[in-house]
Amino acid sequence: MAFSDREILARIIECEAGGEGDTGMQAVACVVMNRVQVTYGEYGRLMTLREVVYQPKQFTCVMETVGGQYNMQNIYNMRPTDVHYNIADWAIAGNRLTNLGFALWYFNPFRPTCRENFPSQVGQFVIRLGDHCFYNPTESYAET
Repeated sequence: MAFSDREILARIIECEAGGEGDTGMQAVACVVMNRVQVTYGEYGRLMTLREVVYQPKQFTCVMETVGGQYNMQNIYNMRPTDVHYNIADWAIAGNRLTNLGFALWYFNPFRPTCRENFPSQVGQFVIRLGDHCFYNPTESYAET
Protein backbone atom coordinates (compact mmCIF):
# COMPACT_ATOMS: atom_id res chain seq x y z
CA MET A 1 0.00 0.00 0.00
CA ALA A 2 1.33 3.44 -0.92
CA PHE A 3 1.90 5.96 1.84
CA SER A 4 -0.44 8.94 2.09
CA ASP A 5 1.03 12.46 1.91
CA ARG A 6 0.57 12.75 5.68
CA GLU A 7 2.45 9.51 6.23
CA ILE A 8 5.27 10.51 3.88
CA LEU A 9 5.67 13.88 5.60
CA ALA A 10 5.59 12.35 9.10
CA ARG A 11 8.25 9.84 8.08
CA ILE A 12 10.52 12.45 6.47
CA ILE A 13 10.15 14.65 9.58
CA GLU A 14 11.18 11.79 11.85
CA CYS A 15 14.00 10.65 9.61
CA GLU A 16 15.50 14.05 8.75
CA ALA A 17 14.99 15.84 12.08
CA GLY A 18 13.84 13.38 14.74
CA GLY A 19 16.64 14.43 17.09
CA GLU A 20 16.23 18.19 16.52
CA GLY A 21 13.23 18.84 18.79
CA ASP A 22 9.86 20.25 17.77
CA THR A 23 11.29 23.40 16.16
CA GLY A 24 13.79 21.41 14.07
CA MET A 25 11.09 19.01 12.95
CA GLN A 26 8.75 21.91 12.12
CA ALA A 27 11.53 23.54 10.10
CA VAL A 28 12.02 20.41 7.98
CA ALA A 29 8.26 20.19 7.44
CA CYS A 30 8.27 23.85 6.36
CA VAL A 31 11.00 23.25 3.78
CA VAL A 32 9.08 20.33 2.29
CA MET A 33 5.83 22.29 2.16
CA ASN A 34 7.59 25.41 0.82
CA ARG A 35 8.86 23.27 -2.05
CA VAL A 36 5.33 22.00 -2.67
CA GLN A 37 3.96 25.55 -2.77
CA VAL A 38 6.66 27.43 -4.71
CA THR A 39 5.44 28.33 -8.19
CA TYR A 40 8.75 28.98 -9.95
CA GLY A 41 12.18 27.42 -10.43
CA GLU A 42 13.03 23.74 -10.15
CA TYR A 43 10.51 22.93 -7.42
CA GLY A 44 7.79 24.95 -9.15
CA ARG A 45 7.63 22.18 -11.74
CA LEU A 46 6.70 19.66 -9.05
CA MET A 47 3.03 19.52 -8.18
CA THR A 48 2.67 17.25 -5.15
CA LEU A 49 4.26 16.48 -1.81
CA ARG A 50 5.11 13.02 -3.13
CA GLU A 51 6.97 14.50 -6.12
CA VAL A 52 8.91 16.85 -3.82
CA VAL A 53 9.96 14.15 -1.36
CA TYR A 54 10.84 11.56 -3.99
CA GLN A 55 12.72 13.94 -6.30
CA PRO A 56 16.10 12.26 -6.87
CA LYS A 57 19.02 13.28 -4.65
CA GLN A 58 17.04 15.70 -2.49
CA PHE A 59 16.54 13.91 0.84
CA THR A 60 19.02 11.32 2.10
CA CYS A 61 16.19 9.67 4.04
CA VAL A 62 14.47 8.68 0.80
CA MET A 63 17.58 6.92 -0.53
CA GLU A 64 17.75 3.22 0.18
CA THR A 65 21.50 3.26 -0.44
CA VAL A 66 24.07 5.98 0.27
CA GLY A 67 27.65 5.65 -0.91
CA GLY A 68 26.95 2.11 -2.09
CA GLN A 69 25.80 1.02 1.39
CA TYR A 70 22.28 0.27 2.60
CA ASN A 71 20.83 3.35 4.30
CA MET A 72 19.26 2.05 7.51
CA GLN A 73 17.92 5.52 8.28
CA ASN A 74 15.38 5.81 5.50
CA ILE A 75 11.70 6.65 5.58
CA TYR A 76 10.71 3.03 5.04
CA ASN A 77 12.27 2.10 8.38
CA MET A 78 10.72 5.00 10.32
CA ARG A 79 7.87 4.49 12.76
CA PRO A 80 6.35 7.94 13.25
CA THR A 81 4.67 8.80 16.54
CA ASP A 82 1.93 11.29 17.36
CA VAL A 83 4.44 14.18 17.47
CA HIS A 84 5.52 13.52 13.87
CA TYR A 85 1.93 13.27 12.65
CA ASN A 86 0.96 16.42 14.57
CA ILE A 87 3.80 18.38 12.97
CA ALA A 88 2.89 16.99 9.55
CA ASP A 89 -0.74 18.07 10.09
CA TRP A 90 0.46 21.50 11.30
CA ALA A 91 2.53 22.02 8.12
CA ILE A 92 -0.07 20.63 5.72
CA ALA A 93 -2.59 23.06 7.26
CA GLY A 94 -0.38 25.93 6.07
CA ASN A 95 1.47 26.81 9.27
CA ARG A 96 5.10 27.97 9.01
CA LEU A 97 7.89 29.11 11.32
CA THR A 98 8.14 32.88 10.80
CA ASN A 99 11.90 33.08 11.41
CA LEU A 100 12.53 30.56 8.62
CA GLY A 101 11.40 32.78 5.78
CA PHE A 102 10.55 30.75 2.68
CA ALA A 103 13.46 28.31 3.04
CA LEU A 104 13.75 25.68 0.33
CA TRP A 105 16.94 23.98 1.57
CA TYR A 106 18.65 22.85 4.73
CA PHE A 107 21.76 20.88 5.50
CA ASN A 108 23.97 19.91 8.42
CA PRO A 109 27.44 21.43 7.89
CA PHE A 110 28.95 19.35 10.74
CA ARG A 111 30.68 22.51 11.98
CA PRO A 112 29.61 25.55 14.01
CA THR A 113 29.13 27.92 11.07
CA CYS A 114 26.84 27.92 8.06
CA ARG A 115 28.08 28.88 4.63
CA GLU A 116 26.44 31.95 3.14
CA ASN A 117 25.07 30.26 0.00
CA PHE A 118 23.69 26.77 -0.57
CA PRO A 119 23.41 25.10 -3.01
CA SER A 120 25.69 27.25 -5.15
CA GLN A 121 24.17 30.73 -5.47
CA VAL A 122 20.47 29.81 -5.52
CA GLY A 123 20.02 29.76 -1.75
CA GLN A 124 21.07 32.35 0.84
CA PHE A 125 21.53 31.59 4.53
CA VAL A 126 18.62 32.71 6.69
CA ILE A 127 18.89 30.90 10.05
CA ARG A 128 20.48 28.01 11.89
CA LEU A 129 18.22 25.77 13.95
CA GLY A 130 19.95 23.07 15.93
CA ASP A 131 22.46 21.32 13.69
CA HIS A 132 20.93 22.54 10.43
CA CYS A 133 21.41 25.64 8.30
CA PHE A 134 18.38 26.91 6.34
CA TYR A 135 18.43 28.79 3.06
CA ASN A 136 15.94 31.03 1.24
CA PRO A 137 15.89 31.19 -2.57
CA THR A 138 17.77 33.99 -4.32
CA GLU A 139 16.76 35.56 -7.62
CA SER A 140 19.07 33.02 -9.33
CA TYR A 141 16.82 30.20 -8.11
CA ALA A 142 14.07 31.30 -10.51
CA GLU A 143 16.33 30.29 -13.42
CA THR A 144 16.75 26.69 -12.23
